[in-house]
Amino acid sequence: MNDDMQPEGTPKKKSCIPILLVGVVLLLVAGTIAFFNVPAFHNLLHPHPADNSAMVAQGAAKYTCGMHPFIISDKPGNCPICGMTLTKIESTQASGGTAVAPSAPSANPSGGARKILFYRNPMNPNVTSQSPAKDEMGMDFVPVYEDEAKGSGGGNLPEGYATVQVGAERVQLAGIQSATAVRETISHPVRAVGVVVPDETRVRRVQAKIEGWIEKLHTNFTGKTVTKGQPLLEIYSPDLVATQREYLLARAGVDRMKESPYQDAREMSSGLAQAARTRLKLFDVPESFIEELERTGEVQRTVTLNAPVSGYVTGKEIFEGTRVMPGMDLLTVTDLSRIWIDADLYEYEAQSVRVGQTALLDTVADPGTKLKGRVAFIYPTFSPETRTLKVRFEFPNPGLRLKPQMYANVSLDLHSVTGVVIPDSALIETGIRVIAFVDTGNGSFEPREVKVGVRGNGKAQILSGVKAGENVVVRANFLLDSESKLRAALTKMTGGASASTQPQSTTPQPQPQGQGGHAGHGGGQ
Repeated sequence: MNDDMQPEGTPKKKSCIPILLVGVVLLLVAGTIAFFNVPAFHNLLHPHPADNSAMVAQGAAKYTCGMHPFIISDKPGNCPICGMTLTKIESTQASGGTAVAPSAPSANPSGGARKILFYRNPMNPNVTSQSPAKDEMGMDFVPVYEDEAKGSGGGNLPEGYATVQVGAERVQLAGIQSATAVRETISHPVRAVGVVVPDETRVRRVQAKIEGWIEKLHTNFTGKTVTKGQPLLEIYSPDLVATQREYLLARAGVDRMKESPYQDAREMSSGLAQAARTRLKLFDVPESFIEELERTGEVQRTVTLNAPVSGYVTGKEIFEGTRVMPGMDLLTVTDLSRIWIDADLYEYEAQSVRVGQTALLDTVADPGTKLKGRVAFIYPTFSPETRTLKVRFEFPNPGLRLKPQMYANVSLDLHSVTGVVIPDSALIETGIRVIAFVDTGNGSFEPREVKVGVRGNGKAQILSGVKAGENVVVRANFLLDSESKLRAALTKMTGGASASTQPQSTTPQPQPQGQGGHAGHGGGQ
């Protein structure tokens, strides 16, 4: 192709390329100069929190942006990124250009300066440093003081625990509360749900002892109240009629043999009369019926049977005209003036129950009912389905408030003892032991392993570990538990927390401004 045939715009496009290359080179040169000579631009592209801290330490008044902490200025103004007004930084760093981690008050409760053993990573206590440092997130390492690592509880502290030192203000902020251990009587209450059942010793069945027919029922429905000696029914029986006749004939023979000179004949006739009378009584013929028979000398077609006990008719198997046979149940009369409560207790509760112990009863149906009874019987076997032991309680039943098959709540106190008692909330269960924190004063809390006895009503008996009059922590004790374990771990790491056995630094130490880490950046100011 000839040059004459090339498009007219081609030479112009080639001439633009050198211009663009020159512009890019100029921008790179300007950016490099600004990066090394303009601190704000340098911090914007390559922030250094440690350098900013050092700048704050060197200047009397520095200003920063609340949204962009890496922006540091010597004069008030606005943030070059978001435009927010810069705020003044109060100097909390030590002079000299090296950032120092914030530390606790320099004096311990006993007086004197507190000695810093080393610094630990706030997120990973296993990472430590001999000098102040920062982690990968820019957080300051936390100083570990000698008194914190050693603790002040002596050699009686539980394994894995250390004494915790807390200032008075921190005690209030953390919500730590204490209660005094006192000496008082404590008992372990047991509460169970039972079922009301009739007292089996007060249940009486009225049965037929002879063959016959029910002529009349004086008690003709279930639930009727009867009293002892009250007529229940009238029965006709040929055997009863024959026995009445035999008794009258025997009595007549006794009268005839009174004038007999033979002693044996008189005794025989008297024995026959007595045997006939006894036979009537064995058939449950009332004494009043026999006396009426002796007075009138007339045989009665039916015999009236009376109630053997007072109570309620809880069973009825007969009607008027029913034929009965010997051994047949006629009526069941139950005395409900006293009742039983059958309740199930768990294995650990049943071991402490004894016959004769006092028990209290209340019901859902009648909340105002409070009855006092006793343990009447303890069953000898456990239930294989529920793994419980059935216990029988005996209670009075005034006004028939307790009905059979009604549910009732039974409670009794076990292990009533006197000893050192503290609130149950002061105990920390670890699975293998129980820990309580004792307030020894001046913001010091000492962990102790305690042995617990009887528990009940939100309190616990302490057999060992805490004495009467000492204060135990009842709130925020889990915070103290975690802090105590952490300090114990630090002590174990330092092998006793002496200055000569401090752990080696596992993180790079910060360098002063203008050295080490900033070499090649031209400084930060």
